Formats: sequence, structure tokens, C-alpha cells
Amino acid sequence: MGKSFFIVAALVLTLGCAKAQVDPASSLDSVNFDSISLEIGDKHYEVEYAKTFEQRAQGLMFRKALCEDCGMFFKFSSPKFAGMWMKNTFVPLDVAFIDRKGVITDIKPLTPHSLESVGSSKEVLYALEMNQGWFAENNIKVGDQVTID
Repeated sequence: MGKSFFIVAALVLTLGCAKAQVDPASSLDSVNFDSISLEIGDKHYEVEYAKTFEQRAQGLMFRKALCEDCGMFFKFSSPKFAGMWMKNTFVPLDVAFIDRKGVITDIKPLTPHSLESVGSSKEVLYALEMNQGWFAENNIKVGDQVTID
């Protein structure tokens, strides 16, 4: 076998490895989410739960749609001024920032694919991302209590 064969083989292997590292579909398989039950007002909701750093980093990236009452609940490692962004996120979302007592401090819109960090106005321990308009449609507002089961 000639020198050119080894060069071509090395190039194919290199390109294949590079693609595997940036392929969004492969990253979806690497992060699994548990679910969590929340009570807001008199209604119960079951949403995905991003509690680890890896899960929070993945969030709702690469999703093309969410069902009507689907969303993701984030727990931060400690109370902080939190920020959310929408890198590689296709679905328009709203985020509710929630303090350690379970009170919603902010509800803010998030723009698909935006790298702008949308931040909380106070220190929070949690965030809940839902389809854009979901909080308003369900009459959920700043000051409402979220109970985590």
C-alpha cells in the first residue's frame, strides 16, 4: 500500500472524529433527564429536570418542538443571579426565574438561537422554561408560588 493510501485513511478518520464531536444528534443521546412534579396554583405539571451541570448546559437545545405543557426545570448549584441563553435552541421559550422559597421573581421571553444572556433580577435557585406565552395563557405571574414535589 502506498503512502497516499495512509494519508487518505488518516484524513477520513480525522474528519469522522471531528464530525462526531460536533454532531448535535450525538449530544442528545449523551444527556438523559429525569422528570419532576411541580404545583403552580392548583395545577400539577410534570416537566423534565435539569439538575446537573451537564443537563443544565444541554437544556432544550436541538429540540424542534415541545408539547403544550412540556418544559424544563433547572436547579442551580446555589442561589445566584442566573442567566439563560438560547444557543442551538429552536423553540421560542419563556423562562420563569424562581427563588429558593419557590416564588417566581421574573418571567422573561427567550429568542431562539440568541446568544444574549437573559438574567434574573434577584438571586434565584431555579428556572422553568416553557413554550413562549405558556405562563400568560395559564395565568401564572411574578409572585406566584411554585411547589416542588
